[in-house]
Amino acid sequence: MSKNLRKSAGTQTHIFKGHHRFEHWYADNQVYLLTARCRDQAPAFASEQAKAIFWDRFNHYTQAHSFTPWVTSLLDNHYHTLGYLKHGQDLGPMMQRIHGSVSKRVNDTLDTRLKPFWREAGHQTYFDGCIRDEQQARKAYRYTCIQSQRHKVCDDWTQYPHTRINIELERAIKRANELKAYMTGVPYKRYDDKKRRKN
Repeated sequence: MSKNLRKSAGTQTHIFKGHHRFEHWYADNQVYLLTARCRDQAPAFASEQAKAIFWDRFNHYTQAHSFTPWVTSLLDNHYHTLGYLKHGQDLGPMMQRIHGSVSKRVNDTLDTRLKPFWREAGHQTYFDGCIRDEQQARKAYRYTCIQSQRHKVCDDWTQYPHTRINIELERAIKRANELKAYMTGVPYKRYDDKKRRKN
């Protein structure tokens, strides 16, 4: 594997209470699926004002850190985005700045402040997945597109204004293939197991 790659190392203990600890991966020239949820699934983005804050800060910091979103979907309590990151070292600062600025400004619109604002199982504030191949990229793209349907917000995701396509699928896939922007050489057990079951 030739691309520059490192992972977070907040602890040397990789197994805790029988489960593998969550780790962030920082890879150059990589297609990422990123997702984050509000603590306790609180609907902090229910208002159009809160959604506008998210989009403003998301667009600002993704551009500042050379992350090119392909497709992004924002719902009332979480978001997903799939896109291309040029420099892996930018992932942590980008997410920190998006989340810090969004949580401060959205909290200012809420009757009761949400602290901490972002939280998932295991106390991580976001999940990052490095895409392994074209097949997984296509599935992740569709998965992000249909979030509003999956969560019964609407019947047709193309009519939902907070699912935004920046790069059409075929164009994105073509460019990712040209750049060889998929992670190789690092096993991903859940994805590999699914592929084996289908073959």
